[in-house]
Amino acid sequence: MLDWFSPAQLFGYLAFVLGVGCFLQTDDRRFKCFMTGECLAYVVHFSLLGNPTAVASSLISMTRSLLSLRTRSRWVAVAVVAANVGFGLAIATRPSDWLPLTASCLGTIALFTLQGVPMRLLMLCGTGLWVANNLIAGSIGGTALEVVVAAVNGATIVRMLRQARTAA
Repeated sequence: MLDWFSPAQLFGYLAFVLGVGCFLQTDDRRFKCFMTGECLAYVVHFSLLGNPTAVASSLISMTRSLLSLRTRSRWVAVAVVAANVGFGLAIATRPSDWLPLTASCLGTIALFTLQGVPMRLLMLCGTGLWVANNLIAGSIGGTALEVVVAAVNGATIVRMLRQARTAA
């Protein structure tokens, strides 16, 4: 039985708040700053839940978000994807361990090579993988976060498309 108010779940709830704030942003820089905070909360959350692949993925995602604030270098993106794959090969023990790692790879490609709506669409694909991971891991806050993030991200995408259409 899950303890809804354990320290692990509390950090999941913090990730929830930061993640929703992240995907409400239409400014790419603010989006990346909120994502950094969300990833840090996820590191603690999944560490307390005993999910090392999600911890590794969240650490890499946090680093990736910080790096993407400074550069759009494809070489940096390749290095981050390689780190994800390396961690996966080193610590993944079952197929579901690859869910957060793959989500992180998609996020890396999105943050370093895309912007605006296309970036958010690829992040939405990663969100689906996180939902699956969080259900498997028993993460209440994480699952709630990703489901709400998918809805908020979808609404933000629609809002951005409407703004672009109005501007045109």
